[in-house]
Amino acid sequence: MPEITMPRLSDTMEDGVVSAWLKQVGDPVARGEVLAEIETDKALMELEAYDDGVLELIIAEPGTRVPIGEAIAIVGDGSGSQQPSAPKAAPAPAAEPEKPAPAVESAPAVTETDGRRPKSSPLARRVAAELGVDLQAVTGTGPGGRITRQDVDRAAEKAPAARKDEQAAAARKDEQAAETTANTAKTESRTPAGDYDEIPLTTIQQVSAKRLTESKQQAPHIYLTIAIDVTDLLAFRGQLNETLAAAGKSKVSVNDLLVKAAATTLRTDPAVNVSVADGKLLRHHGIHLGVAVATPAGLLVPVIRDADRKSVSEIAAESRDKAERARERKLRGDEMSGGTFTLSNLGMFGIEQFTAVINPPESAILAIGAAQDELRLLDDGAVIARKILRVTLSADHRAIDGAVAARFLQQFKDLLESPLRIVA
Repeated sequence: MPEITMPRLSDTMEDGVVSAWLKQVGDPVARGEVLAEIETDKALMELEAYDDGVLELIIAEPGTRVPIGEAIAIVGDGSGSQQPSAPKAAPAPAAEPEKPAPAVESAPAVTETDGRRPKSSPLARRVAAELGVDLQAVTGTGPGGRITRQDVDRAAEKAPAARKDEQAAAARKDEQAAETTANTAKTESRTPAGDYDEIPLTTIQQVSAKRLTESKQQAPHIYLTIAIDVTDLLAFRGQLNETLAAAGKSKVSVNDLLVKAAATTLRTDPAVNVSVADGKLLRHHGIHLGVAVATPAGLLVPVIRDADRKSVSEIAAESRDKAERARERKLRGDEMSGGTFTLSNLGMFGIEQFTAVINPPESAILAIGAAQDELRLLDDGAVIARKILRVTLSADHRAIDGAVAARFLQQFKDLLESPLRIVA
C-alpha cells in the first residue's frame, strides 16, 4: 500500500504527533528507511518506510497530531497519481430508508455558496449519503480538517439528540452567562492578565494526566506505610561497592537494591504481582518492574523485565542505561510496556514520605522516601541513632486487600533489614 499511516508505537498510544520529516516530497525512499520522527505518549520514535518508492505527498505537517490509522503521507511510484484513502473501518450499518438520520446542526466550516465542498474521503461522502448526514455541518478531525468516515458516524449518532441538546443549552444559557461573568471577575482579580506564562502540555504530560486520572477514578486506592531500618543495608551497599570497584565494575545505588528486594519479595509472594482486566484477576508469571524516571517532557517508566532473575549489578546497569535514554527520549515502546509493579523514589529530593498513583494496568506502586536519622530504644533501655526509611504501598483494593498489602510490606522490610538475603 502506498499510504503511510500513523502506526501504534506503544500499548497505550491513541494518537501521535509528527515531530519532523526526514524526507521531503520527491525524495526516493527505501523500505526500512526512516521517514519521520513521531512523538508518542512515551517517547520520540522513528517511523520507517513500509515500501520502496518516492515520497509523493506529506499529509500531516510537523506539529500535527494524528490518530492511529490515519494517513500522514503517500509513497508511490513518483507519478504523483496516488491519493489518500479513508481510514480502515468496519462497514457502516445500513440506514433505515423511511427514517434517515437528520443532519447535525452546527456551524459549517465551508458553505455550498462559496463553490467549494468540505474536504472528505470518498468513503466518508458515500456513508454520509447513506445516513443522510450533511457534510457541510460536520467538523473534520482528519489531517488538515479532512472529514473521515468516523466523523460521519459520530455526526449520525449525535443527530437524534441535537434538538434536545439545543433546548437544554438554551435553558441553561442565562445561568451559564451569569456564572461565566462571575468566574471571569474572580479570575481577573486573582490572576491579572499577562501575569503568567502559558505553557502547553507535552504529549507525555497529556497522556499521563488522562491515564492517572482514570486510575484514581476507577481503582479504589488503599495506602499502607511502613518504617524500615536500613542502617545495615547502607553499610552493606558500601562494602558491595568497594568490592565492585576493586573488580573494575560499576557501583550500585540504594534504588538498585530496593528494586532487587521488591522483585525478590514478589517472587516469594506473588499476590501483589497482579492486575484486573475484564472482571478477572490476572496473576502475572513474569516480574517486570517499572522504575519511574523524571524527564523534561514528563514522567516515564522504563521497565526492568524479569528483575527477580537478574543480579543487583545487572539491574544497576540496565537502570542507568534506560534512565539516560528516557531523558533523551530514545527508549523504544516495548521498553516501557508490560510492567507488573512500579517503584517511585523521591528520596534523592529529601522527601521523607509520599503516596503515588497506581500506574494502570498494574495494581500496585511503591513510593520510597529518604532515609532519615532517628533515635531508637533498644530492649536494654539504650538509645541509638538508626537510618529509617519509610515506604508507602498504593494498592488497587479490587485486586489487593489490606492484609495482602501488609504482608508484602512486612516481607519487604524483613528482606531489607537482612540485606545479605537480597543477593543470596
